[in-house]
Amino acid sequence: MQGCDGSLLLDETPTMRSEKAAGPNNGSALGFPVVDDIKAALENACLSVVSCFDILALAAEISVELAGGPYWRVMLGRRDGMAANFDGAQNLPNPKETLRASLSRSSPTSASTTPISSRCKVHTRSDRIYNFSNTERPDPTLDQAYLAALRERCPAVASDSSDRLNDLDPTTPDTFDNRYYADIQANRGLLRSDQAMLSAPIVRRFADSQADFFHSFATAMIKMGNIAPLTGGIGEVRRNCRVVN
Repeated sequence: MQGCDGSLLLDETPTMRSEKAAGPNNGSALGFPVVDDIKAALENACLSVVSCFDILALAAEISVELAGGPYWRVMLGRRDGMAANFDGAQNLPNPKETLRASLSRSSPTSASTTPISSRCKVHTRSDRIYNFSNTERPDPTLDQAYLAALRERCPAVASDSSDRLNDLDPTTPDTFDNRYYADIQANRGLLRSDQAMLSAPIVRRFADSQADFFHSFATAMIKMGNIAPLTGGIGEVRRNCRVVN
């Protein structure tokens, strides 16, 4: 949360709170064992050369491209930070916020992308599909067929519902495309913060042109990858992404 320094990967210690435990990340930021495996393989091949954040940056580009999305050139050579910023992570946009509230949290060092899935209990069940704004009714703007599907996936009474994942893109969940924006236009946004984007002109523009969306997404990823990177002698190259050296 200080910028592009891999601080999210750090585990909790007696003297430092992990960004993983921050409200916006808890239950949504996943895949840490995959990063561990990649780091272990790289350390075995070339000790202390590839930083943990460079791993994240490369993994983001490769996963998007393999799913059918755009290519962009990944800048390498960043180093890892040596502390987490729990308070900064707490200030990430909240999935229950309005568009205005989410935009008000933006800053030169804040960078977030839309995750592909979200836990039912944390983000949807108590908010949009059962008790919207404490009305004990669903969000009236939700498409009715989509509401029924969400309720089937996340029943009102289920002991394991907090561990069930739902795709943010219900139409083409395994493909990187512009369907997310078309779904918002059809009132099939999973999170309140997603559906709040309906009023933004960018939604129609991206829904109408996948090429425009791909170009803008790649440009944004490059810009976010250049937010306050640590280079030269600043920071370190962690040997284990979960702890400082």
